[in-house]
Amino acid sequence: MSEKDRRIRPRIEDFRPAKEGRIPRSLEELSPEEWARLKEVGIEPEAPREGEFFQADARVVHCRTLPEGLELLPITEALRKYDWIEEYWWKTVDRDKDEYTRATDEDLDDGYFIRVLPGVRLVYPVQTCLYIRTPGVVQKVHNLIIVEEGAELNLITACTTHPGVRSGFHIGVSEFYVKRKGKLTFTMIHNWADETYVRPRTGVRVEEEGTYISTYVTLHPVASVQSMPVCRLVGEGARAVFGSVVVAPRNSYLDLGAVVSLEAPNSRAEIISRSVSTGGESIARGHLIGRAPQIKAHLECQGLMLSDEGAIKAIPQLDAYYAHVDMSHEAAVGKIAQEEIEYLMARGLSEEEATSLIVQGFLSVRIEGLPAELQKRIDQAVALARQGL
Repeated sequence: MSEKDRRIRPRIEDFRPAKEGRIPRSLEELSPEEWARLKEVGIEPEAPREGEFFQADARVVHCRTLPEGLELLPITEALRKYDWIEEYWWKTVDRDKDEYTRATDEDLDDGYFIRVLPGVRLVYPVQTCLYIRTPGVVQKVHNLIIVEEGAELNLITACTTHPGVRSGFHIGVSEFYVKRKGKLTFTMIHNWADETYVRPRTGVRVEEEGTYISTYVTLHPVASVQSMPVCRLVGEGARAVFGSVVVAPRNSYLDLGAVVSLEAPNSRAEIISRSVSTGGESIARGHLIGRAPQIKAHLECQGLMLSDEGAIKAIPQLDAYYAHVDMSHEAAVGKIAQEEIEYLMARGLSEEEATSLIVQGFLSVRIEGLPAELQKRIDQAVALARQGL
């Protein structure tokens, strides 16, 4: 098997179970170096939060919720507590989708359950963290998020590894349900080690006049990430927005995208991706399916090449099954224009400073409806990554 094939198709059996990991009993056991790493993905102990969840390897180390109207539990506990969860469990993601979903179904390490009760609009975000602390383990999680009718949730999920860990495997199954007039803003920030393999498997269902906004950020070296969430807009006026901000360093392989099926009149969808290759390979996929009249959907893939070693591939797809639809896409890959660099250099910047500033501006995607705090967090992550470009 070639090095590229190994990165694209990692074998679960090459990793140890996360239950054999070096798992702390509490957050107080984490070292200053670990906290410094966690802060890079936005874990701030003093930041205002409605709820907090922290899982290291296979153990939930910390789980806390403040307001009434919000339920936050380890998923294993929620499955024991509520029989009705079976109505949602493995309904938006097929447990037999691939070897990674099957492995998670057969040997679950844990994950989080979040439910916002009808009409409850949370002021501050809920923060979750999935952390690989032990070298060479495979972490298998399954998350379930339910935003009830008229409720609103801002969810930030941070995923990273111990600063001394290079190799690991993270499988994350996530199922999202947004009920009538509900709103879910989901921001996922990844900072893995250079020999980490990541396989998110995500399903989303949005009902009448519901809104789902997803932003994915990965800016640091990683062996490979493969993710293609599938979102169904099943209620009239439902809306989904997917945004991604991606840097592919040398030896990284990123295959990312989203599928949105617009199945009700007046539903809307948008997929926006920004990819930069500094030597790695980035594949930006987007698939919009118009299955109802009077829908509107747009797909935008923009790539920036900073090296001759890497690759960027934009793969947009539009499928329409009704006459009265408005669907569009645009895709472009290029390099930084020399005149832009010279313009900034004429104003006192070095060539390196000018290049990194242009890249930061390219990656600073503005997602409509994203809360100001989350947009600030993303901008800070991009600015931090700029130092290594």
